[in-house]
Amino acid sequence: MTEPTSPPTRAERLDRLPFTREHGRLVVGSGTGWALDAMDVGLISFVLAALAAQQQWGVTSSELSWIASIGFVGMALGATLGGLLADRIGRRQVFALTLLVFGLATGAAALSWSVGSLLVFRFLIGLGLGAELPVASTLVSEFAPARVRGRVVVWLEAFWALGWTMAALVGFLVVPRSDEGWRWALAIGALPALYAAVVRWGLPESVRFLETRGRVDEAEAAVRRFEQSAGVAAVASPVTEPVPSPGPRALWAAGSRGRTLALWVVWFSINFAYYGAFIWLPTLLVANGFTLTRSFGYTLVITLAQLPGYALAAFLIEKWGRRPTLATFLVGSALGAGLFAAADSDTTILITGMVLSFFNLGAWGALYAVTPEVYPTVLRATGAGAAAGFGRLASIAAPLCVPPLVAAGGTGLVFGTFAAFFVLGALATWGLPELRGRSLEPDPDRAAAASPR
Repeated sequence: MTEPTSPPTRAERLDRLPFTREHGRLVVGSGTGWALDAMDVGLISFVLAALAAQQQWGVTSSELSWIASIGFVGMALGATLGGLLADRIGRRQVFALTLLVFGLATGAAALSWSVGSLLVFRFLIGLGLGAELPVASTLVSEFAPARVRGRVVVWLEAFWALGWTMAALVGFLVVPRSDEGWRWALAIGALPALYAAVVRWGLPESVRFLETRGRVDEAEAAVRRFEQSAGVAAVASPVTEPVPSPGPRALWAAGSRGRTLALWVVWFSINFAYYGAFIWLPTLLVANGFTLTRSFGYTLVITLAQLPGYALAAFLIEKWGRRPTLATFLVGSALGAGLFAAADSDTTILITGMVLSFFNLGAWGALYAVTPEVYPTVLRATGAGAAAGFGRLASIAAPLCVPPLVAAGGTGLVFGTFAAFFVLGALATWGLPELRGRSLEPDPDRAAAASPR
């Protein structure tokens, strides 16, 4: 006699679906916010170069470093608080709020009247930017079918390249036009505030989050929306009970601390190398004799190399798995940084910069794919936000470290240091879980580690 099968959970129903139009809407809707985030982060590199070249307010190298770093102070705090809030009030709510905060603050930064005022606005921008990214990737990962989840999150991360390319275009076309060009660039960066309403009303809330809060009717409606898009008949799921979030201390419980440590090391390493390199790249090129316009043009071409990097990472993440893909791209990033350190001509600067850009952004895509998979639902956004927040400490330090590194050993020492951090990140990836093709729901050991004591 055949044993009766239990009805599938809502999470299992989502995992079994093909990639549908609703998934596409979610990725594009979240990705647009992601691209606007990237544009705001990228714009500051062109603003820094313009302020340095035009000697606005008599700005010093130290002040330029703090203008770059203060935004990452806000991002560190924003990522941590955003993750905690997303596990309590919802992914979609926090996503919309972050867009509103950093959009309005970027528009206000265009009106800055001194270095001090720009620092304040940059901090507020960072609060919103930092919270948005881990929350958006968590939301998308919780809807994506298990067999393509990693690839879908890399597609989401690929919107970063679009946003950074938009920043490069604005930098190339707008900033050099006049002494006030950087203000117009920041004014364009206010667009996320308008997009916040689209996110709030157009995107679904996470089914897994809704279930942990006992909002089963809303969870069922969200699942049926995706099933209808796939032409799949709805089935009844078992009743679920609300589950409280255990809070950030659970990240360091017995079953989680090794994975948390590995994840934090990867986040710290990639943030230090990426932001140290790309925030200062236009300014370093100007310091090496490039005109402002030519520096921005080279940066635009280097930025475009990010797109094929994402494409390859999206392919490999479901073929090789998360860990080997992430480790390979981090090693490739180290190679690119090392080659850039040795570049001695315009051609080699451009080619090695493109190699660095290609591998580095592919690594970011793989990292965002694996991060939500490290923790169970009740801890997922908290864990992702905490890792991102810790990583932002490196992005605070990196721009501050570049001027003394340049003074000590030139561009070669700067990018050699970045290569070392990429290698450290690659080594740490082997402490992360491998969930290729598997459900986000925790195994018993992970569930026990995350449950409230």
